[in-house]
Amino acid sequence: MGCPPERIVFSGVGKSEAEMRAALEYGILMFNVESEPELVRLDRVAGSMGVKAPIALRINPDVDAHTHPKISTGLKRNKFGIPHGRAVEVYREAARRPNLEVVGLDCHIGSQLTDTEPFVHALKRVMRLVKMLTDEGITIRHLDLGGGLGIPYEEDSSPPLPSAYADALLKELSGQNLSLILEPGRVIAGNAGILVARVEYVKRGDGRRFVITDAAMNDLMRPTLYDAYHGILPVERSFDREESIVDVVGPICETGDFFARDRLLPTLQEGELIAVRSAGAYGFCMSSNYNSRPRVPEVMVRGERFQVIRRRETMEEILAAESLFPE
Repeated sequence: MGCPPERIVFSGVGKSEAEMRAALEYGILMFNVESEPELVRLDRVAGSMGVKAPIALRINPDVDAHTHPKISTGLKRNKFGIPHGRAVEVYREAARRPNLEVVGLDCHIGSQLTDTEPFVHALKRVMRLVKMLTDEGITIRHLDLGGGLGIPYEEDSSPPLPSAYADALLKELSGQNLSLILEPGRVIAGNAGILVARVEYVKRGDGRRFVITDAAMNDLMRPTLYDAYHGILPVERSFDREESIVDVVGPICETGDFFARDRLLPTLQEGELIAVRSAGAYGFCMSSNYNSRPRVPEVMVRGERFQVIRRRETMEEILAAESLFPE
């Protein structure tokens, strides 16, 4: 779709043969291979096409990223990558295979990291491995260190800036002749997006107050999936509102359908709009039609201008792919 192939690396633990063929036909920079069975498959697919597949091995350094367990990817109990202790052996195997070309090394330890120390720890382990591979006659040209920088979902949080991340990495890489590849992730777009929802009801429960919105967990999964914090504000701000502690919830028949619990917010009224902040990453891309709910439109704002860049789905579109069982 217009992205230059030399800027593409292909990661993922479950690459299919069809995906491999498409990537080889497009001529991507490299595959980040995550297992020995994948290595065997990619060698076979590349051979059947008469090409060599450029590869890096994704190495699992067993480094604790100190992030949420569901987005930690660099521990040995995680499904990702090849164990650090077997890296040299698997690289030897890759170098022997006729349809593979070893060009790089990949490492990614997790997402929403709020400290540079785990990055540095992982990089030090990786660089010792690069030295061992060089001594074996296996040259590493590209070093893919992934990403995972956090963003300030909460107002009092202060993840490191990308510049601090870069400084920490460059200090360790001084004097190295390597092409550095980074995939920064949510830090690019996370705080650039909001989810706008309408308050349907304000309900008083037994000792609790619920703000019930027309948005739901299918629109933004992060709170129920990760217990993630997202700031919430009324779209029309005023500074003389009283505040109260509420649960902000959706209309789906799931206790997990919520955006905030026990949150101190300005008093909200039926019919007004609220903004759920920091929804620009892992928001729409994780949304679904759960409960037969059409997915929301996406609107891009630039200064005083706006444009609908993805229209709202309709119920007719959701049902169009279904058919009745013949009598």
